[in-house]
Amino acid sequence: MKILIVTQYFWPETFRITEVTQSLRDLGHEVVVLTGQPNYPEGVIMPGYSAASLRVQTHDGLTIYRVPLVPRGRASALRLVLNYMSFIVSAAAFGSWLLRGSRFDVIFVYAPSPILQAIPAIWLAWIKGARLVTWVQDLWPESLSATGFVRNPRILGVVASVVRWIYRRNDLLLVQSQAFVAPVVKMAGNTPVVYHPNPGELAFAGLHTGQVSPLQLEPGFNVVFAGNLGTVQALDTVLTAAHLLRDKQDVRFVLVGSGSRSEWLQQEVNRLGLNNVKMPGRYSPSEMPGILAQASAVLVSLVKDPIISQTVPSKVQAYLAAGKPIIASLDGEGARVVIEAGAGVACPAEDAQALADAVLQLRNALPEGRQQMAQRGLIYYAQHFEPTSLAKRLAQILAEVVSGELTSNTNIKNE
Repeated sequence: MKILIVTQYFWPETFRITEVTQSLRDLGHEVVVLTGQPNYPEGVIMPGYSAASLRVQTHDGLTIYRVPLVPRGRASALRLVLNYMSFIVSAAAFGSWLLRGSRFDVIFVYAPSPILQAIPAIWLAWIKGARLVTWVQDLWPESLSATGFVRNPRILGVVASVVRWIYRRNDLLLVQSQAFVAPVVKMAGNTPVVYHPNPGELAFAGLHTGQVSPLQLEPGFNVVFAGNLGTVQALDTVLTAAHLLRDKQDVRFVLVGSGSRSEWLQQEVNRLGLNNVKMPGRYSPSEMPGILAQASAVLVSLVKDPIISQTVPSKVQAYLAAGKPIIASLDGEGARVVIEAGAGVACPAEDAQALADAVLQLRNALPEGRQQMAQRGLIYYAQHFEPTSLAKRLAQILAEVVSGELTSNTNIKNE
């Protein structure tokens, strides 16, 4: 198949779509990417790129077309809106010019927030006569209200109308969480909806091969959080739990990553004198397996919100693959996966005392018990989130869409 990937985020930004694209290519498909200028998560255009440029580049055998956009900036709602809207306009206008003469069997949209990035794909699918599939990573407009970005009911109503319009112009909608199926079906009209989870990271295939880590953790019980340090991660709860455990000399929280709350978190760590919280900064995806291999336990946390609870954070897959006990400080689907896998312990979102208790529960557990959790996590990962298997399943689904053979009995449960 000839596949066009439309995504606002792509390498060198660290989103799972990069490895999914590589996996589709490795299966023998011709894959081309239309994306923007990389600026996530720092909010500034990365070195070697220009916000106003059109660019065609090759990376790892993939052809990548980049269109201009306004960088998202830092903690600016206006800049974020301009970032989203500039990609939509550029991808539709410049994308159609960059891709002139190219034909595709299917256009595949990777759609974390904002789902609006599917709009240029709708245009491209129409002018090229291609099928259109969107992989829904966040629920809109629900995620707007959950994050506090938009609270006005009239605006949310308008956004809901736009989302319905987008959904109903697809040939298929994929959703990353089983909890997404019902709300997306409700808005999708006659468009089929299929559950297809985010895969784990290819980098974790080498986790257990003695990989040398660029970050050496201190001796003790290290609880490692890895990823975006943003608002929805409820990291204030993590700091409160750390404060509650400040007298446990061997317990340490290691927050690996960066994001919109990095500066605030460091200020709070200093203000509260939290010597048991370390913030070593951001590392590349290829370096993360070596870091997580040293963890005593790994932590995933989210804010308490009914919409957020329907999401499975992608770090859950990475943690399962890491073969480490998981502490899930969240509600809903993410916690369900951890408990169903038997890979760790879960506690309610934004409950600092419960989080502290969960840390102590694992710290006081027998090493054999923690190892059993880790092994169960690895088994669950292989059964549900292994990247190559999911890439083959995705390619089969796309082929069925292209051939018109997609049926209502397409399995919405990952096998």
